[in-house]
This record gives sequence, C-alpha cells and structure tokens, in this order.
Amino acid sequence: MKKIVAALLLCLFCQAIRAQARFQFAHISDLHIGSNNADEDLRRTVRDINANPDLKFVIASGDITEFGADTEIKLAKQILDSLNKPLYIIPGNHDDNWSESGTNTFNRVFGNEVFAFEYEGIHFLGANCGPNMKMSPGQVPYGNIVWLDSVLATIPGREPVIFVDHYPLDSSLNNWYEVADRLKKHNIEAWLCGHGHQNRRFDFEGIPGIMGRSNLRAKDSIGGYNIVTIEKGSISYSTRIPGSITKAPWAAVALQDHHFDKELKKYPRPSYAINDQYPQVREIGRFQDSSDIGNGFALYKGLIITPDSRGRVLAVDPIKNKVVWRFATNGKIYASPAIAGNRFVVPSTDGTIYCLDAATGKPYWTTATPKSIVATPVIREGKVFAGSSEGLFRALDLNTGKIIWTYDRVKNFVKAMPLVYDGKLIFGSWGNELYALNMKTGTADWVYNDGYTNRMFSPASCLPVATNGRVFIVAPDRYMTALDAATGKLIWKKRWNEYWVRESMGLSNDSAIVFAKTMQGQLIGVATRADTATIVWKTDNVFNYELNPSVITERKGVVYAFSDKGVIAAFDRATGRTKWIHKVANCLIHDLQFMDDRKIVVTTMDGKIIVLRIKG
Repeated sequence: MKKIVAALLLCLFCQAIRAQARFQFAHISDLHIGSNNADEDLRRTVRDINANPDLKFVIASGDITEFGADTEIKLAKQILDSLNKPLYIIPGNHDDNWSESGTNTFNRVFGNEVFAFEYEGIHFLGANCGPNMKMSPGQVPYGNIVWLDSVLATIPGREPVIFVDHYPLDSSLNNWYEVADRLKKHNIEAWLCGHGHQNRRFDFEGIPGIMGRSNLRAKDSIGGYNIVTIEKGSISYSTRIPGSITKAPWAAVALQDHHFDKELKKYPRPSYAINDQYPQVREIGRFQDSSDIGNGFALYKGLIITPDSRGRVLAVDPIKNKVVWRFATNGKIYASPAIAGNRFVVPSTDGTIYCLDAATGKPYWTTATPKSIVATPVIREGKVFAGSSEGLFRALDLNTGKIIWTYDRVKNFVKAMPLVYDGKLIFGSWGNELYALNMKTGTADWVYNDGYTNRMFSPASCLPVATNGRVFIVAPDRYMTALDAATGKLIWKKRWNEYWVRESMGLSNDSAIVFAKTMQGQLIGVATRADTATIVWKTDNVFNYELNPSVITERKGVVYAFSDKGVIAAFDRATGRTKWIHKVANCLIHDLQFMDDRKIVVTTMDGKIIVLRIKG
C-alpha cells in the first residue's frame, strides 16, 4: 500500500513540475532540397532559428530532399550543420523511395533514421516510415518497429511520449495500427508529422495530431516553419516567417494522459474477412524475418532464397519454417536476385555484386562497384546484366564476375530488371529515359525520351514487356506507351481518364494482351497488335487505390496480380472475371512465384514469406 501511495505521489509531483515547465523548439518539415529555391529557403530558416535563443532544439520530420540523391542529402547536411542547436531528423518518402543508395546515404550522413531523447520530462521519439524503394503507402520498417518496442520498454511508468513521423497516423501509413497500438500502451500525448505541406490539426484515434507546414515558399516570396511551445500542460504551434513575424498560434492541444491502455473503445483494423469468401486458397506456410524484405526472391530446389533490408541473404525451407543458410553483406539489399543453375546473383547497396552457391550460400565471386546498386540483374547466355547508381550498365561473366562491357551514358540511376528481347536489354532509369542496349556489345541501339522534365515521371520502376516487334511501358505519368522495338519510335501513347496505369504490367502467355494494373484498383487487358490503344477487357475493382509497381503474370489461363496492401487476386485470362482474392498482410507484396501449379509463394515488405495452396 505504501509503495502504491508513493508511486501516486511521485506521479503527481512530476505532473506538477511539468505543468510549470516552459520551452520552445522548431518544427521544420518537407525541405525538399534539390527543388527550386529549397536551399535558399532552408538557409534563411537556419539563420532565423539560430537567432532565437528561446528555441532549445530542432525537429525535422522528413522529406529532407526532393529525390533522395546523394548530392541533395549532402547539401541538406551542409546547411543544417550551421544550426547552433541540437537537430533530430528522420527521412520521408522522398528520401526513401527514390534513394540511389538504397537509403544508406541518409543514415550515413545524418547518423540514423530514428531518434529518441528526453527533454523536460517528455520523451520525443521519431521513426522512418518509408516507403523504401517502391511506391506504396508509407510503412514503418519492421526493424523500426522492433526499435520502438525496445525504446518504449525503457520509458518509466506513465511518463509522456510525443511521437514524430513523416506521415500522419492514418491509412496513408499501411501499418499505422501497429504503431498506434504500441504507443497506446504508454502515455502517448501527441503525434507530430509533415508530408501534407500545410498546417493542420488531426485526431488519430484519440491521439492529438499536428501536421507542420513545408519549409518551402511555394507561392510566397519566402518559406516558413513552426515554433512549438510547450507550457502548462499544452502544446501550441505558431507559424514563423523567417526574418519577419511569428503569427498567432494556429493550434493548441492539451498534453495529457489519455489512458488508452484502459479504454474499451475499438478502432477499425485491416480486415481479412475476404479470405472466408474464397476457401479454395489456404495458407500453409509463413516465415517472419527480423527485418524488412526489400524486393523479390528466387526458388531453388524447395528453398526460398530472399535478400532483406539488413543486407542478408536467407535461404528458407518453407516446410520446416527454418533458415537453411545465411549470407551477410555490408549494406541493405533492395534488388531482386537472379539465379541460373546453382548460381545466385544479388547486388548490395554496399557497392558489391555477389554470386553465391544457391545450395550453401558460399560465394563464388564478388565484384565491387563505385556506388550502391539497387537494380535487379538478369542472367542470359552465361552473363549477368545489371544497372547501377553511378550512371552505368554492366555485363559480367557469370562464372568469374569479370566485366565484359560497360555502357556509361545512363542518366541518373537504374532500379528495375532489364527486359531481354530480340538481342536487346531494355530498361528505364530515373533520368527520364528508356534504353535499348545491344546484349553483345553494350552499345545503345536506341534511347527513348518522352520529353519529361520531372524525374518522377521516369519509366524506372516498370519492367517493360515486348512482343510482335513492339515494346510496351507504363510510367508514373499514367500513360501506356507502345514503341517500335527495333528503332524506339513511338507507335502510340494513351492515358485513359478512368484507368490510370502506373508501373505495374505483364504479358499474356499468347502475347495477345498486355496486362496493366490501374491506380483505381482493377486490371485492364490491352491488345498488343492494334494500331491504337484498345482495351479488350477489364476486371472488377478488387484492389482499390493502388500503387504497387509489381509484375502481373499468367499461368495456365489464370492471371495473378497483387497490391500494396497485401491482397492477391486471380482472374480468368479470357474474360477478366475474378476467380479468387486472398489477403496475406497489410503492406506491399513484392513478388509472386509458383512452386507448382497449386502452390504459390509471396514476399511482403514487412519481412514475411508466405506459401499458399490453391484448390480446384
């Protein structure tokens, strides 16, 4: 009894002390270094913060750069190094999704992608939210979830927590509920974020949320940020125009213990009820990695061999649910592997291409590169073909790893696997161009540029398809494009108002139809031989709003596609009719492959390997 009374008195004492505390900090967000005037706007803000002795520290809540480029990150660091106050910083989707280094440069330059510190009795925690290297809703990496668990375990009693993320705590973050449920077991008092470029108040399942404006000037003459004041048990936000005025507070929220740990109210969580409608699909195996899985996998004699974002390669026996062998690299891996015979080839962001024995994980050879590689290789005719992040594309000997030829005119960096067609390697880059290289010589047969000025419209995440002398691509500009495979000349280009295609496509087994997934959530089938863009059929909307840049495949008259929210769907090839739908997770599915006609394997962004059996 005495211990309980003492604990209550201590809690009341801490609350009383905290109620008397007053301090201020700066919340900056969405700096987008690399975009117009962004560096000037940030320098002005840094000078303004430095001139204010009342500001105790600075929190930067993501999208530090425009494109995640190494040069942009280094420029941002150079400017932020001028701060005369502590800086706590996390990346945003612009830093992660388009990172030429596989998100390594941000960690190396800024020291981490998470932060945790205590000030005046309040615990400030910040985490990365991706999405890492693939377009999808945000996703707090599995490794950061593990980190969050460890940090929360060290916070005594009901001491207050303020959490910082780039995304809001809602469905724009695929695993929002995993973070919310953890925080609600503690005294979470506010969620601070950016991403929306505007000042805005939120209610996240009862957790007060505040979105801070972008530091960019947008249509104004100069940018701005927020001064955050904590006093008398409240948090308030005031917009600061550097060198000018601090506006009246636009948000004020009481900081208090909501006791979510005791509440009975339930909030919606992702539903798996769809699986009950299609009992012919059943999960028969599941493996959870201790990290995220960054891309696809390879099958080898019953083993599922996958890289992960800790830089390891794991060979998993799905029946025994155990790791048969591991191989560690020195950087995160976001490339899918390639396999030929027993030779397993995977590039790492440590600047090395590895060739491993698929049976044992022992290396045959390694080849170093000047920069990270996030591009997926392809193996043909005893050669490994792979793009990289230093403007190069290489052909290597599969047996020795020695470079056979190099093409050195790639703009920006390569990400996706090249298409092999008619003696050509066809791939896009984040420099707005599509390349067709001669497989034997490495010379360019043609280079296609649609005249884009925005790098984010590049056909870099799309795996093109080709048939009947035509190459087809889909890109973030929401167009499907048909090119002459021999010359790269434009045949047709189409954007449908009701069907926004984007980076996800495939080819039917008879080469008559190009499959494309729309952002609205259905598949369309487009005739490959028509003189204009002609839709043959469309499916029902089974995915809803969808961004996953995944490959659509056909096997024995069934078309398989999957989403950025863990949904797999099978459609009739002839009609587009839905055959079944199954949900395995609430995050992006990377890859789907067949162990046999009735057994499929998928990997997910949150580190899951799942085996499904299909009846009938």
